[in-house]
Amino acid sequence: MRIFCSGIGGIGLSAYASHMLLLGHEVLGSDRTDSELLQDLRLQGIQITLKQDGESMPKDLDLFIYSEAIPENSPERTEAAKRGMRQISYFQALGELTAGKDLIAICGTHGKSSTTAMVVQVLVDAKRDPSAVIGTKVPFLKGRNWRQGDGNLWIVEACEYRRSFLSLKPSIIVVTNTDGDHFDSFVDIDDYRKAFLEFFSALPENGVIIAHGLDEESMKIARASRRTCIDADKEETPDLGVPGNHMKQNAKLVLALARHLGVDDQIAKDCLKNFTGTWRRMEVKGTTKNGITIVDDYAHHPTEIKATLAAMREAYGNRRIIAVFQPHTHDRTLKLWNEFAGAFGDADETLLTSVYDARPDRDSKRVDEKSLAAAIEIQSRRPCLFAGGLEKTEQILCSNIAKSGDVIVVMGAGDITKLSDRLLKR
Repeated sequence: MRIFCSGIGGIGLSAYASHMLLLGHEVLGSDRTDSELLQDLRLQGIQITLKQDGESMPKDLDLFIYSEAIPENSPERTEAAKRGMRQISYFQALGELTAGKDLIAICGTHGKSSTTAMVVQVLVDAKRDPSAVIGTKVPFLKGRNWRQGDGNLWIVEACEYRRSFLSLKPSIIVVTNTDGDHFDSFVDIDDYRKAFLEFFSALPENGVIIAHGLDEESMKIARASRRTCIDADKEETPDLGVPGNHMKQNAKLVLALARHLGVDDQIAKDCLKNFTGTWRRMEVKGTTKNGITIVDDYAHHPTEIKATLAAMREAYGNRRIIAVFQPHTHDRTLKLWNEFAGAFGDADETLLTSVYDARPDRDSKRVDEKSLAAAIEIQSRRPCLFAGGLEKTEQILCSNIAKSGDVIVVMGAGDITKLSDRLLKR
């Protein structure tokens, strides 16, 4: 087929594109900004345009696939509809790619990417040769977010946004937690958890769910699905090569899955002990010439922020930790306002940037960032400043706040990762 991927730089769609290319299809795509992922896709032989006006789409396409970030009224989706072309979402495409495979899906509000990366590394070390789609770049995969194996075993990260994971047909589901997120596409927490019940209930009768037994909400959903559930909290807490209790909890899920699949316990434990983390998950980028350590992290939900900062405190002890947070979408920030306000207690000082406006078509109200900064300062009892855009934030950090010996952790799901690179160059 001749396949066009709109939003090909997305962490999931880019991995799908690589798989389809290796299967012999011609793959092309578009995105709005360049990135390392796009550069890697070009090296593989995929033609990519940075124009998404609809006029750059080649003729004679067989299939049009769009990222969830591409709205229905976008020029490219409009052009695909005008041509009468078959168009499906990334997760619908992933469902077709993995249909009939031995599919293991990793889902949950937080921790999906790290858990998926751990699972893939354990199964590679155990000579199971899995294919994989991971929601982050992984060092042991040479910085890529996918792997092609020779067998029938597939490991994929399964996102709940807009109930996307319902396009997948796994035989095993690993669930990290069901705390709640994406309330621009879910009515409330009950609707959110109902989506997980739908996903669990679609398992075959002999399907298996692996969850934390101490996570009452997730276990309640698992029991309601009437599928076999394995309690990962019966596993011993393993030694890890990365800090943070949340990472240890993820690793318990991996050990439970490995045991279920018949992987030797020692292989799994040794692998986890050597696990060094993934891209943008407490990723140490380096140290500036002024002796400031720069850490980059994807945390964009209050629970993730608290977990990351707690792990940072564990890793860096009494060193001063400065959190620089970029809120991701107005809708999420407004609906979880109180949770965000209480998430920064482990930082010595916090800088708040402007909201990353990822879904303007779905945001009905806008955040007052100064008010959020004030709320964070009150609850954390630590200084919090609204700094504005990334350039202004960099200026404030480097001229007034950061000192030798400090640790700066930049957090968010938007373009704040660019700030970590810029800080290192100063």
